[in-house]
Amino acid sequence: MSNLMRAGVVALLIAVGAQAGAAEPAADRAQTSYVVGLDVGRSLGQVGADLDIRVFEQALANALDGKPPSLSPEETRQLGVALGQRIAARSGRPVPGLPPGSEPPAVDTTKVSQMVAVDIARSLAPLKGEIEVAPLARAVADTIAGRPPTLDEARIAQIREAMAGRTQARAANAAEANRRAGAEFMAGNRGKPGVFATASGIQYSVERQGQGPRPRAGDRVRVHYRGTLLDGTEFDSSYGRGAPAVFGLDQVIAGWTEGLQLMPIGGKYRFWIPGDLAYGPKGSPPNIPANATLVFDVELIDIL
Repeated sequence: MSNLMRAGVVALLIAVGAQAGAAEPAADRAQTSYVVGLDVGRSLGQVGADLDIRVFEQALANALDGKPPSLSPEETRQLGVALGQRIAARSGRPVPGLPPGSEPPAVDTTKVSQMVAVDIARSLAPLKGEIEVAPLARAVADTIAGRPPTLDEARIAQIREAMAGRTQARAANAAEANRRAGAEFMAGNRGKPGVFATASGIQYSVERQGQGPRPRAGDRVRVHYRGTLLDGTEFDSSYGRGAPAVFGLDQVIAGWTEGLQLMPIGGKYRFWIPGDLAYGPKGSPPNIPANATLVFDVELIDIL
């Protein structure tokens, strides 16, 4: 799927991400699914000419049910390249991988529909069990064909408003749960041997002390680091990228600005940073939830 299509689906999930867990009457759920389908249809506008909606609907249902994809990874890769070429040609842009003026190759609409359905299902996984595929697919078909929605604008706006309300409520509940979990963890971690705490609430342990000078708040530093959530899920790592990171201490979260000033060059520390000194109630989607307490293993290589 193209980056633009992915962006459309990401925007869709931001809008409806709290739908899961909200019980609705069957009629309302069908209408909500239809509105979700309108957004999916908009994200698929560039590939509409290569879709078979009936195949798409069945493949989407299969994927949401956890059935394995029909296409191999290599088939998916090749089809994605061909589909990208067709999208470029229809948009009047240079076609990647082909001489100017060349026509992009034909594609199998059944395979395209299966590939796109699997990708959409992956994005819609948080809503699994809360949406109905048939009205969603009907909305996709209406949008791609340019037909007016079967719901009037007032009803669509009402459904969107309700979805937004559920999103906000779910986000607030999740943020509060993360705050409580972090506070509970930090209270238990504080008394462990080798764990120190600052007045602000950061906790740290020293794996390697180091011998050099310590950076100041306005300095730039070179570090290696790995960041995880409390459950061990890694969300970032300079080690994984194979190169240290360089940044100013005034360019990072408050917990880093404070914590790195404790470290001599050559030191390696572990920091536990509460949410209010990390990314706070907004988090850093999609990898860092709201109010998440974060764990960083940091190695200070140099002060620049």
